[in-house]
This record gives sequence, structure tokens and C-alpha cells, in this order.
Amino acid sequence: MEMISKEDVVKRSNISDVFESSLRLEETQLQKGYNEGYNDGISIEKEEGKQVGLKHGFEVGEEIGFYRGCVDIWKSAIGVEPDAFSVRVQKDVKKMGELLQRYPLMDPEDESLQEIMSNLRLRFRVITTNLGVKIDYEGYPKEDNVIDF
Repeated sequence: MEMISKEDVVKRSNISDVFESSLRLEETQLQKGYNEGYNDGISIEKEEGKQVGLKHGFEVGEEIGFYRGCVDIWKSAIGVEPDAFSVRVQKDVKKMGELLQRYPLMDPEDESLQEIMSNLRLRFRVITTNLGVKIDYEGYPKEDNVIDF
């Protein structure tokens, strides 16, 4: 049996400490790289999400503004010449104005948002059909291009 000296034990211990610290260094660097990549990815995704949100918000605001303009013009015309509009059209214009008032512009997570927007679009089509006019909202999403967020 070979005797191992105290110096050999210390040398082996130092060598294993060097390997262990090298392994820890590699693990530390891997974790650091992962954390940096993760944080960079989060900030990039936040910026992309912000841009998509701004674009979608602008499109919704534009459509709501279009409807608001139409309702304001129709109300003005009804005020000037009420007999030129059927009772049904007058009621539909009033209901559309009420829907616009209820639209949650400042609360994009409101669950009634989609329902109100669908009702606005429907009411707009009903009014324009009853008036016998063809008014198109240029930004109105076509059925093929509708994107749900």
C-alpha cells in the first residue's frame, strides 16, 4: 500500500479546486449570457408589442373618429331638415351616437369593446343602406384581413 503524503492531498485538493472553479466559471458565464439574452429579448419584444399596439390603437381611433364624424353630420342634417330622414334612420343615428359614447377608448381591455365595435359597423351599414348612399370607410378591415388581438 502506498502512502499518500499530506502534500499530495493538498496538491490534489488544489487541482480539484481549480477544475471546480473552472466549471463554476463556465456555468456562471452561461447563466450570465442567458440572463443578458433574456433581458435583451424582453426589451425587444416590449418595443415590438408597443409598436403593434400603437398601430392597432391608431386604426381603431381612426375608425371611431370616422363614425363620430358621420353621426355628427347626420345629426346636423336631421336638425336642419328632420322630415328628410325616416324615423328609423333618426333612431339608428341616435343609437349609433350612444354606442360611440359607450365605446371604452381609455380601457382597451374592456370586454364590451369588440361587441360595441361590431354593433357600430352594423349600425353604420344599416344607416347608409336606408339612406341609399354608398359611404365606405377606407380603413375598414375586409373579412379576409380581420386580425383579432
